[in-house]
Amino acid sequence: MDLHVNLVDRKDLSGEIYRQIRRAMAEGLLRPGEVLPPTRHLARRLMVSRTTVTIAYERLAAGGFVTSRIGAGTFVSDDAARPSALHRFPADGVLRARTVWDSIRLPTTFDRPARYDFRTGLPSLELFPHRAWQRLVRHALRPGLFAAGVYQEPAGHRGLREAIARHVGMSRGVSAVAENITITNGAQQALDILARTLLAPGDRIAVEDPGYQLPRRLFESLGLETVGVRVDRDGLVVEAIPSGVRAVYVTPSHQYPLGVTMSLARRQSLLSWAERTNAAIIEDDYDGEFRFGGRPVDALQALDSSGRVVYVGSFSKVMLPTLRLGFLITPPSISRAAQAAKYVTDWNTSLLTQVALASFIEEGDFARHLRRVGAAYQERHDIIADSLRRDFADHLELLPSNAGLHLTALAKGATAPEIIAITQNAARRGLAFHPLSMFTVENAPLAGVALGYGAIATDDIEEGLRLLQVCF
Repeated sequence: MDLHVNLVDRKDLSGEIYRQIRRAMAEGLLRPGEVLPPTRHLARRLMVSRTTVTIAYERLAAGGFVTSRIGAGTFVSDDAARPSALHRFPADGVLRARTVWDSIRLPTTFDRPARYDFRTGLPSLELFPHRAWQRLVRHALRPGLFAAGVYQEPAGHRGLREAIARHVGMSRGVSAVAENITITNGAQQALDILARTLLAPGDRIAVEDPGYQLPRRLFESLGLETVGVRVDRDGLVVEAIPSGVRAVYVTPSHQYPLGVTMSLARRQSLLSWAERTNAAIIEDDYDGEFRFGGRPVDALQALDSSGRVVYVGSFSKVMLPTLRLGFLITPPSISRAAQAAKYVTDWNTSLLTQVALASFIEEGDFARHLRRVGAAYQERHDIIADSLRRDFADHLELLPSNAGLHLTALAKGATAPEIIAITQNAARRGLAFHPLSMFTVENAPLAGVALGYGAIATDDIEEGLRLLQVCF
Protein backbone atom coordinates (compact mmCIF):
# COMPACT_ATOMS: atom_id res chain seq x y z
CA MET A 1 0.00 0.00 0.00
CA ASP A 2 1.08 3.63 -0.41
CA LEU A 3 3.10 5.20 2.39
CA HIS A 4 1.58 8.49 3.53
CA VAL A 5 4.10 11.29 4.01
CA ASN A 6 2.95 14.91 4.27
CA LEU A 7 5.44 17.54 3.10
CA VAL A 8 3.00 20.44 2.73
CA ASP A 9 4.55 23.65 4.16
CA ARG A 10 7.51 21.68 5.54
CA LYS A 11 11.12 22.84 5.24
CA ASP A 12 13.44 19.98 6.24
CA LEU A 13 12.09 17.56 3.62
CA SER A 14 14.52 14.70 4.24
CA GLY A 15 14.02 15.09 7.98
CA GLU A 16 10.23 15.03 7.58
CA ILE A 17 10.36 11.85 5.50
CA TYR A 18 12.60 10.24 8.11
CA ARG A 19 10.44 11.30 11.08
CA GLN A 20 7.12 10.29 9.54
CA ILE A 21 8.43 6.86 8.52
CA ARG A 22 9.77 6.40 12.06
CA ARG A 23 6.38 7.35 13.48
CA ALA A 24 4.70 4.79 11.23
CA MET A 25 7.08 2.16 12.60
CA ALA A 26 6.52 3.20 16.22
CA GLU A 27 2.74 3.05 15.81
CA GLY A 28 2.92 -0.40 14.24
CA LEU A 29 1.71 0.76 10.84
CA LEU A 30 4.97 -0.43 9.28
CA ARG A 31 5.78 -3.90 10.57
CA PRO A 32 9.01 -5.92 10.56
CA GLY A 33 9.86 -7.30 7.15
CA GLU A 34 7.63 -4.91 5.20
CA VAL A 35 9.23 -3.21 2.22
CA LEU A 36 9.45 0.56 1.85
CA PRO A 37 8.61 2.18 -1.50
CA PRO A 38 11.61 2.44 -3.87
CA THR A 39 13.28 5.83 -3.55
CA ARG A 40 12.44 6.67 -7.17
CA HIS A 41 8.72 5.94 -6.71
CA LEU A 42 8.41 7.78 -3.40
CA ALA A 43 10.29 10.79 -4.78
CA ARG A 44 7.94 10.95 -7.76
CA ARG A 45 4.84 10.75 -5.57
CA LEU A 46 6.10 13.38 -3.10
CA MET A 47 7.38 15.58 -5.94
CA VAL A 48 10.87 15.83 -4.47
CA SER A 49 14.29 14.78 -5.75
CA ARG A 50 15.37 11.20 -5.40
CA THR A 51 18.36 12.44 -3.36
CA THR A 52 15.99 13.87 -0.73
CA VAL A 53 14.38 10.46 -0.22
CA THR A 54 17.72 8.64 -0.34
CA ILE A 55 19.08 10.79 2.50
CA ALA A 56 16.04 9.90 4.66
CA TYR A 57 16.48 6.19 3.92
CA GLU A 58 20.19 6.39 4.76
CA ARG A 59 19.34 7.93 8.16
CA LEU A 60 16.90 5.08 8.79
CA ALA A 61 19.54 2.53 7.85
CA ALA A 62 22.15 4.18 10.06
CA GLY A 63 19.81 3.89 13.01
CA GLY A 64 19.17 0.22 12.34
CA PHE A 65 15.52 0.83 11.49
CA VAL A 66 15.74 -0.54 7.94
CA THR A 67 17.95 -2.93 6.02
CA SER A 68 18.65 -2.92 2.29
CA ARG A 69 19.20 -5.86 0.00
CA ILE A 70 20.56 -5.24 -3.48
CA GLY A 71 17.94 -6.00 -6.08
CA ALA A 72 15.26 -6.65 -3.44
CA GLY A 73 14.58 -3.31 -1.76
CA THR A 74 14.60 -1.62 1.63
CA PHE A 75 12.89 -3.48 4.49
CA VAL A 76 11.77 -2.59 8.00
CA SER A 77 14.14 -4.29 10.44
CA ASP A 78 12.96 -6.67 13.14
CA ASP A 79 13.81 -4.27 15.98
CA ALA A 80 12.31 -1.13 14.49
CA ALA A 81 8.57 -1.57 14.43
CA ARG A 82 7.68 -2.28 18.01
CA PRO A 83 4.55 -0.21 18.72
CA SER A 84 5.23 2.67 21.07
CA ALA A 85 3.31 3.17 24.26
CA LEU A 86 2.99 6.82 23.30
CA HIS A 87 -0.21 7.88 21.58
CA ARG A 88 -0.87 10.80 19.34
CA PHE A 89 -3.51 12.16 21.69
CA PRO A 90 -3.53 12.14 25.51
CA ALA A 91 -5.69 9.50 27.18
CA ASP A 92 -7.52 12.22 29.10
CA GLY A 93 -8.68 14.10 26.01
CA VAL A 94 -11.21 16.87 25.68
CA LEU A 95 -14.08 14.74 24.31
CA ARG A 96 -16.37 12.96 26.75
CA ALA A 97 -18.68 10.04 26.07
CA ARG A 98 -22.12 9.86 27.65
CA THR A 99 -21.99 8.36 31.12
CA VAL A 100 -24.24 5.42 30.12
CA TRP A 101 -21.25 3.84 28.34
CA ASP A 102 -19.27 3.74 31.59
CA SER A 103 -21.65 1.08 32.91
CA ILE A 104 -21.37 -1.21 29.89
CA ARG A 105 -18.47 -3.62 30.00
CA LEU A 106 -17.08 -5.00 26.77
CA PRO A 107 -17.65 -8.75 26.42
CA THR A 108 -15.08 -11.15 27.85
CA THR A 109 -17.34 -14.18 28.32
CA PHE A 110 -15.99 -16.05 25.33
CA ASP A 111 -12.40 -14.79 25.40
CA ARG A 112 -11.04 -18.04 26.83
CA PRO A 113 -11.81 -21.44 25.31
CA ALA A 114 -12.99 -24.08 27.77
CA ARG A 115 -12.31 -27.81 27.68
CA TYR A 116 -15.85 -28.42 28.95
CA ASP A 117 -17.95 -25.58 27.60
CA PHE A 118 -21.42 -25.35 29.15
CA ARG A 119 -21.83 -21.63 28.41
CA THR A 120 -25.23 -20.62 27.10
CA GLY A 121 -25.99 -19.10 23.73
CA LEU A 122 -23.54 -21.19 21.71
CA PRO A 123 -24.58 -23.65 18.99
CA SER A 124 -22.52 -26.63 17.90
CA LEU A 125 -19.73 -25.85 15.45
CA GLU A 126 -19.18 -29.54 14.72
CA LEU A 127 -22.82 -29.98 13.63
CA PHE A 128 -22.82 -27.00 11.29
CA PRO A 129 -23.31 -28.11 7.64
CA HIS A 130 -20.02 -26.70 6.38
CA ARG A 131 -20.02 -28.37 2.95
CA ALA A 132 -23.58 -27.44 2.08
CA TRP A 133 -23.01 -23.87 3.23
CA GLN A 134 -19.79 -23.50 1.25
CA ARG A 135 -21.56 -24.74 -1.87
CA LEU A 136 -24.36 -22.21 -1.45
CA VAL A 137 -21.94 -19.33 -0.77
CA ARG A 138 -20.01 -20.18 -3.92
CA HIS A 139 -23.26 -20.23 -5.86
CA ALA A 140 -24.27 -16.88 -4.37
CA LEU A 141 -20.98 -15.41 -5.61
CA ARG A 142 -21.90 -16.02 -9.25
CA PRO A 143 -21.09 -12.92 -11.35
CA GLY A 144 -24.61 -11.95 -12.36
CA LEU A 145 -25.78 -11.43 -8.80
CA PHE A 146 -23.29 -8.69 -7.94
CA ALA A 147 -22.84 -7.18 -11.40
CA ALA A 148 -24.94 -4.11 -10.59
CA GLY A 149 -22.73 -3.20 -7.63
CA VAL A 150 -25.46 -1.13 -5.95
CA TYR A 151 -26.87 -0.96 -2.43
CA GLN A 152 -29.72 -3.35 -1.76
CA GLU A 153 -33.21 -2.91 -0.40
CA PRO A 154 -33.00 -2.09 3.35
CA ALA A 155 -35.67 -4.68 4.19
CA GLY A 156 -33.41 -7.41 2.84
CA HIS A 157 -33.23 -9.93 0.02
CA ARG A 158 -36.77 -10.70 -1.16
CA GLY A 159 -36.06 -14.40 -1.55
CA LEU A 160 -34.87 -14.71 2.05
CA ARG A 161 -37.84 -12.79 3.43
CA GLU A 162 -40.23 -15.08 1.55
CA ALA A 163 -38.36 -18.16 2.79
CA ILE A 164 -38.49 -16.89 6.40
CA ALA A 165 -42.22 -16.19 6.12
CA ARG A 166 -42.86 -19.78 5.06
CA HIS A 167 -40.51 -21.21 7.67
CA VAL A 168 -41.92 -19.38 10.70
CA GLY A 169 -45.46 -19.95 9.46
CA MET A 170 -44.93 -23.71 9.26
CA SER A 171 -42.70 -24.22 12.30
CA ARG A 172 -43.87 -21.55 14.76
CA GLY A 173 -47.42 -20.64 13.65
CA VAL A 174 -46.30 -17.06 13.02
CA SER A 175 -48.35 -15.04 10.55
CA ALA A 176 -46.03 -13.17 8.19
CA VAL A 177 -45.56 -11.96 4.64
CA ALA A 178 -42.32 -10.76 3.07
CA GLU A 179 -43.44 -7.10 3.11
CA ASN A 180 -43.48 -7.10 6.93
CA ILE A 181 -40.11 -8.80 7.41
CA THR A 182 -36.83 -6.92 7.82
CA ILE A 183 -33.50 -8.75 7.70
CA THR A 184 -31.04 -7.61 10.37
CA ASN A 185 -27.50 -8.24 11.54
CA GLY A 186 -28.67 -10.46 14.38
CA ALA A 187 -31.38 -10.04 16.99
CA GLN A 188 -29.61 -7.17 18.72
CA GLN A 189 -29.94 -4.93 15.67
CA ALA A 190 -33.58 -5.92 15.39
CA LEU A 191 -34.12 -4.67 18.95
CA ASP A 192 -32.25 -1.47 18.17
CA ILE A 193 -34.48 -0.85 15.15
CA LEU A 194 -37.64 -1.51 17.17
CA ALA A 195 -36.60 0.80 19.99
CA ARG A 196 -35.94 3.58 17.47
CA THR A 197 -39.23 2.86 15.69
CA LEU A 198 -41.60 2.57 18.66
CA LEU A 199 -40.09 4.50 21.55
CA ALA A 200 -38.59 7.87 22.41
CA PRO A 201 -35.96 8.83 25.01
CA GLY A 202 -37.54 8.76 28.45
CA ASP A 203 -40.11 6.07 27.62
CA ARG A 204 -40.31 3.07 29.93
CA ILE A 205 -39.74 -0.49 28.71
CA ALA A 206 -40.12 -3.59 30.86
CA VAL A 207 -37.63 -6.46 30.68
CA GLU A 208 -37.59 -9.87 32.34
CA ASP A 209 -35.77 -10.17 35.67
CA PRO A 210 -33.64 -12.26 35.58
CA GLY A 211 -33.14 -11.75 31.89
CA TYR A 212 -30.85 -11.23 28.95
CA GLN A 213 -28.64 -8.27 29.81
CA LEU A 214 -27.67 -7.01 26.36
CA PRO A 215 -31.16 -5.74 25.33
CA ARG A 216 -31.47 -3.86 28.61
CA ARG A 217 -28.15 -2.15 28.03
CA LEU A 218 -29.13 -1.33 24.46
CA PHE A 219 -32.43 0.22 25.57
CA GLU A 220 -30.70 2.30 28.23
CA SER A 221 -28.08 3.51 25.74
CA LEU A 222 -30.95 4.88 23.63
CA GLY A 223 -32.26 6.90 26.56
CA LEU A 224 -35.06 4.53 27.57
CA GLU A 225 -35.93 3.75 31.17
CA THR A 226 -35.83 -0.01 31.79
CA VAL A 227 -37.73 -1.70 34.59
CA GLY A 228 -37.19 -5.29 35.64
CA VAL A 229 -40.26 -7.52 36.03
CA ARG A 230 -39.92 -10.79 37.91
CA VAL A 231 -40.32 -14.17 36.27
CA ASP A 232 -41.81 -17.30 37.81
CA ARG A 233 -42.38 -20.81 36.47
CA ASP A 234 -45.16 -19.56 34.19
CA GLY A 235 -43.03 -16.81 32.69
CA LEU A 236 -43.21 -13.04 33.07
CA VAL A 237 -45.50 -11.99 35.93
CA VAL A 238 -47.85 -9.65 34.09
CA GLU A 239 -49.39 -8.25 37.28
CA ALA A 240 -45.95 -6.98 38.29
CA ILE A 241 -45.54 -4.73 35.24
CA PRO A 242 -45.57 -1.16 36.62
CA SER A 243 -47.65 1.66 35.23
CA GLY A 244 -46.38 3.87 32.45
CA VAL A 245 -44.64 1.08 30.53
CA ARG A 246 -44.81 1.60 26.75
CA ALA A 247 -43.35 -1.77 25.72
CA VAL A 248 -42.25 -5.08 27.18
CA TYR A 249 -39.43 -7.33 26.00
CA VAL A 250 -40.04 -11.05 26.61
CA THR A 251 -38.67 -14.50 25.71
CA PRO A 252 -41.88 -16.55 26.11
CA SER A 253 -40.97 -19.78 24.31
CA HIS A 254 -37.84 -20.44 26.36
CA GLN A 255 -37.21 -17.78 28.97
CA TYR A 256 -33.64 -16.67 29.21
CA PRO A 257 -32.08 -17.71 31.53
CA LEU A 258 -34.61 -19.71 33.58
CA GLY A 259 -35.67 -21.82 30.61
CA VAL A 260 -39.38 -21.88 31.48
CA THR A 261 -42.13 -21.60 28.86
CA MET A 262 -44.77 -18.91 29.34
CA SER A 263 -48.10 -20.55 30.04
CA LEU A 264 -51.09 -19.95 27.76
CA ALA A 265 -52.95 -18.14 30.54
CA ARG A 266 -49.98 -15.85 31.11
CA ARG A 267 -49.66 -15.18 27.36
CA GLN A 268 -53.30 -14.20 27.13
CA SER A 269 -52.89 -12.00 30.19
CA LEU A 270 -49.90 -10.25 28.60
CA LEU A 271 -51.82 -9.62 25.38
CA SER A 272 -54.75 -8.21 27.36
CA TRP A 273 -52.37 -5.94 29.29
CA ALA A 274 -50.92 -4.61 26.04
CA GLU A 275 -54.40 -3.93 24.67
CA ARG A 276 -55.49 -2.24 27.87
CA THR A 277 -52.41 -0.01 28.18
CA ASN A 278 -51.85 0.61 24.46
CA ALA A 279 -48.38 -0.94 24.70
CA ALA A 280 -46.16 -3.02 22.42
CA ILE A 281 -44.78 -6.52 23.03
CA ILE A 282 -41.37 -7.49 21.66
CA GLU A 283 -41.18 -11.28 21.43
CA ASP A 284 -37.65 -12.68 21.16
CA ASP A 285 -37.92 -16.27 19.92
CA TYR A 286 -34.17 -16.81 20.03
CA ASP A 287 -34.10 -20.64 20.12
CA GLY A 288 -37.74 -21.63 19.73
CA GLU A 289 -36.95 -24.11 16.93
CA PHE A 290 -35.68 -26.67 19.45
CA ARG A 291 -38.36 -28.45 21.46
CA PHE A 292 -37.87 -31.83 23.13
CA GLY A 293 -41.13 -32.64 24.82
CA GLY A 294 -44.71 -31.60 25.42
CA ARG A 295 -47.11 -30.22 22.86
CA PRO A 296 -45.84 -27.53 20.47
CA VAL A 297 -46.39 -24.03 21.82
CA ASP A 298 -47.51 -21.22 19.53
CA ALA A 299 -45.43 -18.12 19.33
CA LEU A 300 -46.97 -15.18 21.17
CA GLN A 301 -47.35 -13.42 17.82
CA ALA A 302 -49.63 -16.22 16.62
CA LEU A 303 -52.12 -15.34 19.39
CA ASP A 304 -52.06 -11.61 18.67
CA SER A 305 -55.22 -10.31 16.98
CA SER A 306 -54.61 -6.56 17.31
CA GLY A 307 -51.10 -6.12 15.87
CA ARG A 308 -49.27 -5.35 19.11
CA VAL A 309 -46.61 -8.11 18.99
CA VAL A 310 -43.35 -7.69 17.11
CA TYR A 311 -41.54 -10.97 16.50
CA VAL A 312 -37.73 -11.11 16.60
CA GLY A 313 -35.87 -14.13 15.28
CA SER A 314 -32.24 -15.06 14.86
CA PHE A 315 -30.12 -17.62 13.04
CA SER A 316 -27.33 -17.36 15.62
CA LYS A 317 -28.51 -20.42 17.56
CA VAL A 318 -29.75 -22.59 14.69
CA MET A 319 -26.77 -21.77 12.43
CA LEU A 320 -23.78 -19.79 13.77
CA PRO A 321 -23.45 -16.42 15.56
CA THR A 322 -20.69 -15.43 13.13
CA LEU A 323 -23.19 -15.27 10.26
CA ARG A 324 -24.82 -12.25 11.95
CA LEU A 325 -28.26 -12.86 10.51
CA GLY A 326 -31.57 -12.16 12.19
CA PHE A 327 -34.96 -10.76 11.30
CA LEU A 328 -37.97 -8.96 12.70
CA ILE A 329 -41.61 -9.37 11.76
CA THR A 330 -43.61 -6.22 12.31
CA PRO A 331 -47.32 -5.40 12.15
CA PRO A 332 -48.08 -3.64 8.84
CA SER A 333 -48.64 -0.35 10.66
CA ILE A 334 -44.93 0.02 11.51
CA SER A 335 -43.21 -2.04 8.79
CA ARG A 336 -42.20 0.92 6.65
CA ALA A 337 -40.86 2.81 9.68
CA ALA A 338 -38.83 -0.22 10.80
CA GLN A 339 -37.33 -0.58 7.33
CA ALA A 340 -36.51 3.13 7.29
CA ALA A 341 -34.74 2.68 10.64
CA LYS A 342 -32.76 -0.18 9.13
CA TYR A 343 -31.89 2.06 6.18
CA VAL A 344 -30.43 4.85 8.30
CA THR A 345 -28.63 2.36 10.54
CA ASP A 346 -26.55 0.49 7.95
CA TRP A 347 -28.69 0.41 4.75
CA ASN A 348 -28.59 -3.37 4.21
CA THR A 349 -27.26 -6.64 5.59
CA SER A 350 -24.68 -8.62 3.59
CA LEU A 351 -26.37 -9.83 0.40
CA LEU A 352 -24.02 -12.81 0.07
CA THR A 353 -25.14 -14.49 3.30
CA GLN A 354 -28.78 -13.60 2.65
CA VAL A 355 -28.79 -15.28 -0.77
CA ALA A 356 -26.99 -18.35 0.57
CA LEU A 357 -29.42 -18.69 3.49
CA ALA A 358 -32.45 -18.26 1.23
CA SER A 359 -31.24 -21.17 -0.91
CA PHE A 360 -30.41 -23.17 2.23
CA ILE A 361 -34.01 -22.84 3.39
CA GLU A 362 -35.71 -23.26 0.01
CA GLU A 363 -33.74 -26.38 -0.95
CA GLY A 364 -34.68 -28.14 2.27
CA ASP A 365 -31.19 -28.10 3.78
CA PHE A 366 -32.32 -25.94 6.68
CA ALA A 367 -35.11 -28.33 7.70
CA ARG A 368 -32.71 -31.28 7.50
CA HIS A 369 -30.16 -29.35 9.55
CA LEU A 370 -32.75 -28.59 12.24
CA ARG A 371 -33.76 -32.25 12.48
CA ARG A 372 -30.13 -33.35 12.74
CA VAL A 373 -29.02 -30.85 15.37
CA GLY A 374 -32.34 -31.15 17.19
CA ALA A 375 -31.74 -34.86 17.75
CA ALA A 376 -28.21 -34.18 18.99
CA TYR A 377 -29.35 -31.40 21.31
CA GLN A 378 -32.13 -33.54 22.74
CA GLU A 379 -29.61 -36.24 23.62
CA ARG A 380 -27.41 -33.66 25.34
CA HIS A 381 -30.42 -32.10 27.08
CA ASP A 382 -31.47 -35.48 28.47
CA ILE A 383 -27.99 -36.43 29.67
CA ILE A 384 -27.62 -33.17 31.62
CA ALA A 385 -31.17 -33.28 33.01
CA ASP A 386 -30.75 -36.87 34.23
CA SER A 387 -27.41 -36.07 35.84
CA LEU A 388 -28.73 -32.97 37.60
CA ARG A 389 -31.63 -34.95 39.07
CA ARG A 390 -29.45 -37.90 40.07
CA ASP A 391 -26.00 -36.56 40.95
CA PHE A 392 -26.74 -33.00 42.04
CA ALA A 393 -29.93 -33.59 44.04
CA ASP A 394 -28.28 -32.27 47.22
CA HIS A 395 -27.03 -29.10 45.53
CA LEU A 396 -29.34 -28.11 42.69
CA GLU A 397 -33.03 -28.08 41.76
CA LEU A 398 -33.60 -28.48 38.03
CA LEU A 399 -36.17 -26.10 36.56
CA PRO A 400 -38.53 -27.71 34.03
CA SER A 401 -37.52 -27.00 30.43
CA ASN A 402 -38.28 -28.89 27.23
CA ALA A 403 -36.85 -26.46 24.71
CA GLY A 404 -33.85 -24.42 23.69
CA LEU A 405 -30.13 -24.86 24.19
CA HIS A 406 -29.66 -24.70 27.94
CA LEU A 407 -30.95 -25.99 31.27
CA THR A 408 -31.17 -24.03 34.51
CA ALA A 409 -31.00 -25.21 38.11
CA LEU A 410 -31.50 -23.29 41.37
CA ALA A 411 -29.06 -23.77 44.22
CA LYS A 412 -30.18 -25.54 47.37
CA GLY A 413 -28.61 -23.67 50.26
CA ALA A 414 -25.74 -22.00 48.44
CA THR A 415 -25.81 -18.23 48.01
CA ALA A 416 -25.24 -16.31 44.81
CA PRO A 417 -21.67 -15.29 45.86
CA GLU A 418 -20.90 -18.94 46.66
CA ILE A 419 -22.09 -20.01 43.20
CA ILE A 420 -19.84 -17.35 41.66
CA ALA A 421 -16.91 -18.80 43.62
CA ILE A 422 -17.79 -22.27 42.31
CA THR A 423 -17.92 -20.86 38.77
CA GLN A 424 -14.45 -19.38 39.17
CA ASN A 425 -13.09 -22.61 40.64
CA ALA A 426 -14.55 -24.54 37.71
CA ALA A 427 -13.00 -22.13 35.20
CA ARG A 428 -9.55 -22.88 36.61
CA ARG A 429 -10.24 -26.55 35.86
CA GLY A 430 -11.27 -25.90 32.24
CA LEU A 431 -15.03 -25.97 32.92
CA ALA A 432 -17.19 -23.00 31.88
CA PHE A 433 -20.83 -22.22 32.70
CA HIS A 434 -22.90 -19.19 33.73
CA PRO A 435 -24.06 -18.32 37.25
CA LEU A 436 -27.66 -17.14 37.39
CA SER A 437 -26.71 -14.00 39.28
CA MET A 438 -25.16 -12.51 36.12
CA PHE A 439 -28.67 -12.14 34.66
CA THR A 440 -30.07 -10.02 37.50
CA VAL A 441 -31.75 -6.72 36.58
CA GLU A 442 -33.24 -5.19 39.75
CA ASN A 443 -34.41 -7.98 42.04
CA ALA A 444 -32.16 -9.93 44.40
CA PRO A 445 -29.77 -12.17 42.43
CA LEU A 446 -30.73 -15.81 42.14
CA ALA A 447 -28.30 -18.51 43.22
CA GLY A 448 -28.05 -21.15 40.54
CA VAL A 449 -26.43 -22.20 37.30
CA ALA A 450 -27.30 -22.16 33.61
CA LEU A 451 -25.79 -25.03 31.63
CA GLY A 452 -25.71 -24.78 27.84
CA TYR A 453 -25.29 -27.87 25.69
CA GLY A 454 -24.77 -26.40 22.25
CA ALA A 455 -21.00 -26.02 22.29
CA ILE A 456 -19.99 -29.10 24.26
CA ALA A 457 -19.60 -32.43 22.48
CA THR A 458 -21.98 -35.15 23.63
CA ASP A 459 -19.10 -37.43 24.63
CA ASP A 460 -17.64 -34.72 26.91
CA ILE A 461 -20.79 -34.00 28.92
CA GLU A 462 -20.50 -36.72 31.57
CA GLU A 463 -16.85 -35.95 32.30
CA GLY A 464 -17.64 -32.25 32.48
CA LEU A 465 -20.45 -32.87 34.95
CA ARG A 466 -18.19 -35.09 37.08
CA LEU A 467 -15.78 -32.18 37.24
CA LEU A 468 -18.65 -29.89 38.24
CA GLN A 469 -19.48 -32.25 41.13
CA VAL A 470 -15.94 -31.82 42.42
CA CYS A 471 -16.36 -28.05 42.38
CA PHE A 472 -19.50 -28.26 44.54
